[in-house]
Amino acid sequence: MIIWWRMDRAVRSMADMAELGRWAKDHGKLLVFAEGPGGSPLELDMRTVSPVSELIMMMLAFSAQMEALAIKERVTGAQAALRTQGRYSGGLAPYGYEKIKNPDGEGFKLAPDPEAVKVLSGIIRDVLDGQSLTAVAMALNEDGVPVPRDYQAIKAGREPGGTRRGHKIERFRWTAGTLSKVLRSSALMGYRIHQGKPVRDRDGNPVLIGEPVLTREEFSVLQDHLSTLTPQKNRTRKDTQAVLLGVAKCRGCGGNLYLSKRAGGSDYNCRATARGDRCPSPAGIRADWLEKYVEEELLARIGGMQMTKVITHKGYDPTPELREVEEELRALYADKESRKSRTGRMIWQEEVDALERRAEALEATPRTEVRTEVVETGETYASFWARHDAAGRRQLLLDAGARVTVAKGRSGGGAERLNGPDPARLAFTIGMHADPYAAALEAVEEEERASRFA
Repeated sequence: MIIWWRMDRAVRSMADMAELGRWAKDHGKLLVFAEGPGGSPLELDMRTVSPVSELIMMMLAFSAQMEALAIKERVTGAQAALRTQGRYSGGLAPYGYEKIKNPDGEGFKLAPDPEAVKVLSGIIRDVLDGQSLTAVAMALNEDGVPVPRDYQAIKAGREPGGTRRGHKIERFRWTAGTLSKVLRSSALMGYRIHQGKPVRDRDGNPVLIGEPVLTREEFSVLQDHLSTLTPQKNRTRKDTQAVLLGVAKCRGCGGNLYLSKRAGGSDYNCRATARGDRCPSPAGIRADWLEKYVEEELLARIGGMQMTKVITHKGYDPTPELREVEEELRALYADKESRKSRTGRMIWQEEVDALERRAEALEATPRTEVRTEVVETGETYASFWARHDAAGRRQLLLDAGARVTVAKGRSGGGAERLNGPDPARLAFTIGMHADPYAAALEAVEEEERASRFA
């Protein structure tokens, strides 16, 4: 005998009831529902073949299925109404936001989460400063910053982590993919997102879940930058301790010098043969000597100078949102024939009218031209160098366009060879490539030269 409270606690569709009936007949079971029609107990004896019991089962199953559909429609409608009102309808809040009581009425809304916004701001700053998504993800993991899923769990008083492919994970880790998903979400502009698309009001305007973390202009700058990133730039480098990777060059062939370990230390060596090339004068030098030389040269030339960065002001370009509205309109037009009822066609027309009004407003909005400016970061190159590890220092050298060329060493020299490198073998330059940061540096140097001769 199997007992349920009510029919809808056992099955929610006629197909489920048919399967349950077959199983009960095959196993000779008595099905008991504590509350049947009218509130009295109901027994369905499947131990003997009874067409009446089967008929009653299917009739009650049909009623349960209709009730389940009605509940689903009510819940879906209620959630849709909450979304269009900008109220929180449940589920995982977008990263950067937290649930608060609705100050304008019933229920809850979402507002920027100060702690998560602080993390987001640091992520966005690092990405716009030129760091790869992989490098940023590695730094977040090293600092113990929880991923959005774990952060929500910790705030709710639950244990972080979970299972993946059958394996228990204590804490999930940041990846380039996780970062890309967070940074590309329109929720950063405060937009309510449903099934990957912004929810819109009757006038076609995006419904806001709360105060935006980023403005439309800031979001556009971020998206433009993310679009320039390639899988190659986001690939994790194994050789993270090579400060001069991409900076140190062989004077013989112009190729990179690579860090290689040996007993008692490390060297930077030309590896032209590994590339299938032949270098006429392959260079090699002790790593500590070359890194010390580069550090001294860099700090002597620009250590006391303020670091600068190029800020791009996008102004306002309605094109991205207009493109989104256009895609939504195309999807709606394609969906028209599926609306069979008069109510469905009325709702379809309301959605189309709202998007048309929004498209009309965007088309009438002028585009503000892009402008750039070079600003000081408030930090000197020397202080930045002092507080960063090998990866940070390498990025600084690359951004500044620094390059050190090394010539092949001469044989002989006796004990003097142990005192340090031959200066004639080394040449250090800054600003050798076309880069906005290098251009900014050259602008500052030009101003300093002009002030000295004024």
